[in-house]
Amino acid sequence: MPSPVHMILNPAARRGLAARRIRDVLALFEQEDIEVTLLESRRPGDVEKQVETLAGEGAERLVIAGGDGTVNEAVNGLMRAGSGTALGLIPVGSGNDFAKAAGIGQQWEPAAAALARQLAAGVAPRTLDLGRCNERYFANGLGIGFDAVISQLAQEVRLPIGDLVYVVGLVRALLRGIVTPALRIRAEGYAYEGRATLANVANGPWLGGQFLIAPDADTGDGQLNLVLAKPVSRRRVLQLVPRLRKGLHLEAEEVHHQPLGKLVIDCDEPLPSHLDGDVQPHAKRFDIECVPGALRFI
Repeated sequence: MPSPVHMILNPAARRGLAARRIRDVLALFEQEDIEVTLLESRRPGDVEKQVETLAGEGAERLVIAGGDGTVNEAVNGLMRAGSGTALGLIPVGSGNDFAKAAGIGQQWEPAAAALARQLAAGVAPRTLDLGRCNERYFANGLGIGFDAVISQLAQEVRLPIGDLVYVVGLVRALLRGIVTPALRIRAEGYAYEGRATLANVANGPWLGGQFLIAPDADTGDGQLNLVLAKPVSRRRVLQLVPRLRKGLHLEAEEVHHQPLGKLVIDCDEPLPSHLDGDVQPHAKRFDIECVPGALRFI
């Protein structure tokens, strides 16, 4: 019989719909004779603390059920524990960008069934890259500027409408107006100084569940992908959004794309940012690097 596994559910994921799926998820694991100890997070930060504790106690494998914010907490707990614990994911969030980047897809049921089969068969974990910004890690991407504002406004939407919350966030951000702060970006062989609408540093290709922000991003290539948008108007943003859904925005003259392993972004004033959609405290300096093969992923 396969060894037992701890599963941590974020019941708030997908505006509470994740909690409704857990019985079906557990049934899929029961079919593979996997004993599951189910834990739940009660508040922001709980997943991170529980993962750090379990990994520190020697857990070889952990499973999380949630979205990109849950993944972000989990990888930070794992990295702080430094144990090499392998992570499995059941995507029951709104965007599930990392799940797509990792090749397991956005749909919870086939992802859960495949994970249960892999655990039962003892399939060895693979390694994926992580990004690090200052003292925090990210699995899918970092955003500074406009897309951080969109993430913040999307988080405020309480309706269970899946990745459409990011469209709502986009509309609300446009109504607020576009701010173009001054940035100084430095990396080996690359530099930029000037105003920008946003700077996105991607480990995975997707943003907000449906936007192909960095088509060339790969979670296993040892690099991050900088996508920089120079100042644009509201009208131009609306023109670029359909192209962004297909990854064609990189052809626009206002958009620059650059693969990098390490970079520093300095700002004249504290700016909002997000890590995997999780809004961070405002900061004036962002030290960013790829950490190749940091995550053992089932």
